Amino acid sequence: MKRADTKPQGVSLPPEVRPGQSIELLQELHILTRDGKLNQDSRRKLKQVYHLYQFIEPLLKEVEQDHPGISLVDHGAGKSYLGFILYDLFFKGLDDGSRIYGIETREELVQKSTELAQRLGFPGMSFLNLSVAESTRSDQLPARIDIVTALHACNTATDDAIDFALKKHAKFMVLVPCCQAEVASVLRKNKGKDLGKSALTEIWRHPLHTREFGSQVTNVLRCLQLEAHGYQVNVTELVGWEHSMKNELIIASYKNLPRKRPTERLQEVLATLGLEEMGQRFYSEKLAEAETMSAG
Repeated sequence: MKRADTKPQGVSLPPEVRPGQSIELLQELHILTRDGKLNQDSRRKLKQVYHLYQFIEPLLKEVEQDHPGISLVDHGAGKSYLGFILYDLFFKGLDDGSRIYGIETREELVQKSTELAQRLGFPGMSFLNLSVAESTRSDQLPARIDIVTALHACNTATDDAIDFALKKHAKFMVLVPCCQAEVASVLRKNKGKDLGKSALTEIWRHPLHTREFGSQVTNVLRCLQLEAHGYQVNVTELVGWEHSMKNELIIASYKNLPRKRPTERLQEVLATLGLEEMGQRFYSEKLAEAETMSAG
């Protein structure tokens, strides 16, 4: 199997490129030109990649200290841009069975990523042609996953990724939510009966505000859901990700924190905004346990 060269013969690499990186990979991702150069756009793209990596690297190191064999699932992987960078910067130096799984619904992208991993000599990468929801039930994935990422997984795919991570008992989640319309559609549907409840309903009276408020509320509900499962949640701005208007980064770390208050707040927010019908999507650990017992 061919191993990607780290530095082409006779090529002086830009100082921005980290030592030991696969130059072939950076070329395949169109960050470096064929002669190993950076233009202004690709220099910005490389800066963005390293910026995102600085959030994920400490999580990888924490899992590594806990046990050998890190498992990471990247949902809505697309061309597996994130997975390849993580593997190149961190995983390729490991020899402990660590693996990255890229989940993607477009079969042609899964095939291309599989071929690229083989060409680069990245044996610890797998790509599965599944939806996020399907992956939760798939026997092609381990019963437990350490880290779950979902960058710009559109609409409900982010919620499916959270559901996957909760059921796989993930220690960490790294989420950059994308276009989310489901909550806004429920707000819109119930607008007529809700507008008389209080002056606060003015926040989503106008269609543009309904969409924007719905997007904000969606991420608030996601954070409460994670906290209601014992996670510590940090929300920050993904500074430097200029090519995306969606710039919110949610990092969840399982700390076995008290669930009572966030569970109550989650239910209160749903009730206050007339979103009770979404309780199955934004569920608490208490609700999940109750459903499991009734099903049994």
